[in-house]
Amino acid sequence: MAAKSSTPRTSVLSVSARKIKDNAADWHNLMMKWETLNDNGFTAATKIVNIKIATESRMVILLCGKPGCYFFSNNFHSLKSKRTTRVKIHQKMEKLCSTTKGICDLETYHHGEHVTPFFHTWPTPYFYEVSIKLLDMYSNELKLKHTIVQEIAHTTDQDLLMVYLSSWLYQPYIENTSKVLLESMLLETGHRPV
Repeated sequence: MAAKSSTPRTSVLSVSARKIKDNAADWHNLMMKWETLNDNGFTAATKIVNIKIATESRMVILLCGKPGCYFFSNNFHSLKSKRTTRVKIHQKMEKLCSTTKGICDLETYHHGEHVTPFFHTWPTPYFYEVSIKLLDMYSNELKLKHTIVQEIAHTTDQDLLMVYLSSWLYQPYIENTSKVLLESMLLETGHRPV
C-alpha cells in the first residue's frame, strides 16, 4: 500500500500566470539592484564633486600625473561603469514589458476580451499597464543620470554641482507610486501575503 503524502498540494499555475508571477519577482529584483546602483553612483558622484570643489578652491588644475587626478578619474570611471550596469537593468525592464505584452496578446487571442484574472483581481492587461508605467519612470531616470554624468565632468559651478547631486539622490522621475505599483503587483501575484 502506498503511503500518502502529508504535504499540501499547491495550485498549478498556467504557463502565462507563472510567467507573470516571475516577471513580478524580476521587477522587484531589478528595482532593488537599481537602488543599490543609485546609492553607489551617488557616492562616486559626491566624491567627484568634492574633488572639483576642493581643487577649485585651491586653484589647482587637474592634470594627469598631479595629485588628485587619479582619484578623480577613478571615480569618474566608476560612475560611467555604473551607467553600463543601469543600461543593462533598463534593457531587462524593457524585456519584462515585452514579455508581459506578449502574454496579454496571447490571452486575448485565446480567450478574447473577456479574460479571467490569473490571480486575485487584476486582468492580464493591467500587469502590462503597470510594467509600462514603471519602465517610463526608469527610462526617464536613465536619461537624467546620463546627463548628470556628462555635466558633472564639465561643470565648475558649485551650486549647479549640488543640484546635480540632489537630482541623482532623489531620482525625480521615479515617482513614489513606483513602490506602490510594485508592492501591488507582488500582492496580486502571491509574492506578498494578502
